[in-house]
Amino acid sequence: MDFDIVALSRLQFAMTALYHFLFVPLTIGLAVILAIMETVFVMTGRTIWRDMTKFWGVLFGINFAMGVATGIVMEFQFGMNWSYYSHYVGDVFGAPLAIEGLMAFFLEATFVGLFFFGWDKLSKVGHLVVTWMVAIGSNLSALWILIANGWMQNPVGAAFNPQTMRMEVADFFLVLTNPVAQAKFVHTVSAGYTVASIFVLGVSAWYLLRGRHVQLARRSMTVAAAFGLASALSVVVLGDESGYLSTEHQKMKVASIEAMWKTEPAPAAFTAFGFPDQRTRETHFAVHIPMLLGLIGTRSLTTEVPGIEDLVARAEDHIRDGLKAYDALQTIRQAKSDAEVPAEARAAFEQYGNEMGYALLLKRYVDDPRQATAEQIDKAAWDLVPPVFSLYWSFRIMVGLGMFFIVLTATFFVLSTRRRLDAHPWLLKVAVVAIPLPWIAAEMGWIVAEVGRQPWVIEGVLPTAVAVSNLGATTLLITILGFVAIYTALFLIEMKLMLKAIRKGPTEHPLPPPEAWRAQADPEIGGQVTLGARA
Repeated sequence: MDFDIVALSRLQFAMTALYHFLFVPLTIGLAVILAIMETVFVMTGRTIWRDMTKFWGVLFGINFAMGVATGIVMEFQFGMNWSYYSHYVGDVFGAPLAIEGLMAFFLEATFVGLFFFGWDKLSKVGHLVVTWMVAIGSNLSALWILIANGWMQNPVGAAFNPQTMRMEVADFFLVLTNPVAQAKFVHTVSAGYTVASIFVLGVSAWYLLRGRHVQLARRSMTVAAAFGLASALSVVVLGDESGYLSTEHQKMKVASIEAMWKTEPAPAAFTAFGFPDQRTRETHFAVHIPMLLGLIGTRSLTTEVPGIEDLVARAEDHIRDGLKAYDALQTIRQAKSDAEVPAEARAAFEQYGNEMGYALLLKRYVDDPRQATAEQIDKAAWDLVPPVFSLYWSFRIMVGLGMFFIVLTATFFVLSTRRRLDAHPWLLKVAVVAIPLPWIAAEMGWIVAEVGRQPWVIEGVLPTAVAVSNLGATTLLITILGFVAIYTALFLIEMKLMLKAIRKGPTEHPLPPPEAWRAQADPEIGGQVTLGARA
């Protein structure tokens, strides 16, 4: 990668986005788990469930605060680093973000305060309502942000205005009901539920291995295993829906994920393993599963999945049509009034206006796209191929970890139904080691979604190369180094606070003497309650 202004701006935003996304999924998932635990407390009156809600709530609070701090920085970057992007699509993109801030975030933040300080001031049912509002608010925040992001992947409900040189909302309902946005929302939220479930499962396993807070740990593991299994299964199902929609709206992304250089006869095979080489346009040592990609991507045996080379060839036609729209736009803008616009220019723009973004790809090579040579058009067409190797392996790491989470949560779910959560210490150790893995899967998914969209910041509408602010490389380097230093410090502080809270553990109600409670069966978890890691 050449470290020009575009590359540095992308690097800065990618770094802050990936760092912010460390906190988002855990916040979303823990909020729902807290609501489930407190619901059991209200229904049963057993104080152990209140203690569980308070303990996991402390970890939620630490994570929530860090997520807010890092998320605010990202919104400022739109105006500072991506000023032309903000001008070009701010009318569309700004609306969901504004609604998220006014409705979802303030809702969540208000009830977070009541959650922590309202235990002794609200009734049990009142506090339960507060906890569920926190969970609903966190999910609504994700909804509006992903509506904005989904529009970047599939820009519907908006039209380009040649007078203002901006994309403007034509149908806000289409923006809200964008199928790509809805699929991204449910997939991302389910991934957040999985992150939180594996986190609770792993921390609880650590307690069981050390014989600490056994009652809380066993109950927490039961909730996490059941909730995590349902979440992990839904991630796979909803991820399949996202893949299907990508086949419709982002064909180049799908072809790059599969490193499919040439179009294959339908139904296309899925490349389970291989080493893509973008320079030679080959995938070495490829292992194929017949028909699988066709079934997943098109849900049929007869629909073709185009390869990268065919898509590049089609892109050249899109670029040439885009040049017609660009030329017509210049004619329209030179007219002194709407009445003076030549009819042929107006007709050309109406016919080819949706392709104008492809003409803007040539801005990387020539100031006036109409002066581009055939060689420059060919280069611009090949620019539509994102980094294949990164996409290929990011997708497979994400999918492989997703399958592992299903097996892990299913195993502990079965053990919980048999009252044998601590029967196999090695499984508890696996659960502890697995704690960071959902974050890796989530980050890989974000890379697939965002890197796979390149070179577009708005798919088919606005290339990334023309969306940046006119900043100096030195300024960007200094801010990147500053972000690295500040975010590293924040990460270390957050990890220290989380680990301190986990080591301290929950504040539980005193238990009867060991002789008394060792001999009695626990009606909720079954079996004899004993001291130690094998309790």
